[in-house]
Amino acid sequence: MKSYKVYQIDSFTRTKLRGNPAGVVSNADGLSQMQMQQIARELNNSETAFIFTPQNKADYDVEVRFFTPTTEVPLCGHATIAAHYVRAIEGKHTAGRALQKTKAGILAVDTLRQNGDFAIQMTQARPHIEPPFAKNITAQIIKALKINASDLRADCPVCVAGTGHGKVMIGIKDLNLLHSLAPNMSALSSISAEISCNGFYVFTLDENDEFLAHGRMFAPAIGINEDPVTGNANGPLGAYLVHYGILKHLQNASELSFFIKQGEAIGREGQMKVRVSIENSKPVLVQIIGEAVVAFETELVL
Repeated sequence: MKSYKVYQIDSFTRTKLRGNPAGVVSNADGLSQMQMQQIARELNNSETAFIFTPQNKADYDVEVRFFTPTTEVPLCGHATIAAHYVRAIEGKHTAGRALQKTKAGILAVDTLRQNGDFAIQMTQARPHIEPPFAKNITAQIIKALKINASDLRADCPVCVAGTGHGKVMIGIKDLNLLHSLAPNMSALSSISAEISCNGFYVFTLDENDEFLAHGRMFAPAIGINEDPVTGNANGPLGAYLVHYGILKHLQNASELSFFIKQGEAIGREGQMKVRVSIENSKPVLVQIIGEAVVAFETELVL
């Protein structure tokens, strides 16, 4: 029998019960894959992070694995924020850079001191943006979202963008429409199987607002009908905006930095900062910065 320390962390917010909740098991050494899946199912967050002692301290500082209630995923933005926030409040890593081993590779995570608390900066995997979908695939996605082709932004191709765990980018014109979306989740799941991508990120843009982007992310194929605030959607969004030259002021720029807001439609509002380094008008490095707060903590004896 062993006691495991379990946290519920709300990421991308400083307000409890807002933002995106993630489970964190801070001393996961000894747990089997089945036990991790069962714990993730029990906590029933979109993702739970399991923190392990590094097997090779010369290559990385910590290993983290991520599970939805139904499956393991290679990487999760808000659960990374949550895991490293827990490491900070437990005193294991309170400032500076740590290298995190994940199924998406070894990635840098920085713990930042902020007004007597901590914020976490996650460096995501190298961005990749795929070509726009064929018209028939885009039509299926539009139908599943229950919107019209005229609702799409003409300057935003529907395609997959990723920084470790790809999402379908879908830019629409109207914020009220974004907040009223009620997709056909079964249809989205079927499309996921067809295109080998499980997340659909619908967003609006307003270059005159404090928040450049507002978004909603649907991933029913992996048991997440809607994710409140998604690091692995908004990081790719930044890379996508640069790749396709959607923000005209970026000509000859070396960096794109902006704030996003997500989760308003489901009462779990949160925000993050996205930073994209640019070379030759293409995205080369993506980072997200988020705050967090402990909702509760407990112990699980197995």
